[in-house]
Amino acid sequence: MSDDLRRRLTLFATVLGSSLAFIDATVVIVALPTIERDLDLGLSGQQWVLLSYSLALASLYLVAGAIGDRVGRREVFVAGAVGFAAASMLAGLAPNAEILIVARLLQGVAGSLLTTNSLALLREVYGRDAGRAVGLWTALTSVATIAGPPAGGALVEWVSWRWIFFVNLPLAAAAVALALLGRSTHREEHRVGALDIPGAVLAATGFGALTYGMVEGAEGGFGGLWWAFVLAAVALGAFLVVERRSSDPMLPLELFRRRNFAFANLETFLVYAALGGNFVFLTLYLQFLGFTPFEAGLFSIPTSVIMIALAARFGALADRHGPRLYLTAGPVLIGAGTLLFLLLEARNDFWTFGVAGLVLFALGLAMIVAPITATALSSAPEQYAGIASGVNQTVSRLGNLLAIAAIGLVITLVFEAGGGTEEAIALARGQRDPELRAASIDAFRAGMVVVALLAFAGAVVAALGISNAEAARVKQSEAGPAAA
Repeated sequence: MSDDLRRRLTLFATVLGSSLAFIDATVVIVALPTIERDLDLGLSGQQWVLLSYSLALASLYLVAGAIGDRVGRREVFVAGAVGFAAASMLAGLAPNAEILIVARLLQGVAGSLLTTNSLALLREVYGRDAGRAVGLWTALTSVATIAGPPAGGALVEWVSWRWIFFVNLPLAAAAVALALLGRSTHREEHRVGALDIPGAVLAATGFGALTYGMVEGAEGGFGGLWWAFVLAAVALGAFLVVERRSSDPMLPLELFRRRNFAFANLETFLVYAALGGNFVFLTLYLQFLGFTPFEAGLFSIPTSVIMIALAARFGALADRHGPRLYLTAGPVLIGAGTLLFLLLEARNDFWTFGVAGLVLFALGLAMIVAPITATALSSAPEQYAGIASGVNQTVSRLGNLLAIAAIGLVITLVFEAGGGTEEAIALARGQRDPELRAASIDAFRAGMVVVALLAFAGAVVAALGISNAEAARVKQSEAGPAAA
């Protein structure tokens, strides 16, 4: 079997494994009302079915990457796929809410192993061509993400909600088989040394508390969650102290002295914050304008189609010419597309300004998503590929969550300042009162201005911080393994 075929098998394995984790983050939303009736979850139970999965993912990205660096990314990826299948079986068989929540937590643990080591494994196997590989990974996982919720809805409606979990078993088995068949003939490098247990515990505690505070605060207010942010600050502060003093740290802080690693992750935080704010509040606003939930969901398909068509191409171009141009132009297009959404005041406006905004937004997203991930991963030494992937996944998720909370607060404040009452809700469907409607439109515009500013800030970071010369040096250093 040729090395090229082995790389392709590895790529398809990572696509399958990551798709499992991505789909399960959203498909459960479709099934929640049915699950609630069967298991008597209540509102709190429904929230925890979603929250337990997200908490485990965000808390363990760094730890999962560190484990992959030491044990082997392929081995940890396979273990994650097996663990995800086992947790899915438990979720499908869950007789009550408590068992289902535990199963979802275990799915999140396994999902962190899958997604983090998927990207690290691609960096390891593809070397200097990692940008194109990440682009293909992005495009193919986008297909699964599009198909996931409709397929899950069909299973819930015509079979059983339990099958949204059982269907993961054959997919996980296929991912394991492909990963094992794709094992490379050259030695796959990993770090030597014991796992930094104190660092792992502190990182998981800090990011878990921060994620919990942001998610719960966005839902019900931040006033009663001060303790979560204090715990996060203390744990993450202690984590930095431990990592600085450790002889074999989980996260070597000198990685942040590498220009492209530091700036690519800063840009990731800003751009993914913009993406999260845009996705959530544009979807709500389209329904405020009169589109049905189904129609609002359909409008994400063109963006995904453009991603599927162009993400790998832009990844390959960034590999060839350097990433700075694409990491600068992509966020500019995202910001420009977002500003066009400010012109939406009625349903009919969508077919002019809205479509134009979506096209610009999608082109910008396709332009940046593969190069930014490949740059963040390739700028770290190969033995740290897992932890580099963990850092990038963590900052993207935290940027997303923080933006949703912050932009939601901006929208609420502008809505109330414009005449919104405590009983009224900004961007509510069916809002007819002219004063409330005008206040909602102003609030949405304020939120989109914040989104655009975040995207433009990401472009500035790339223009001033990303170095094509450093990327070229990394590419030259990896020429040997890639040729092998």
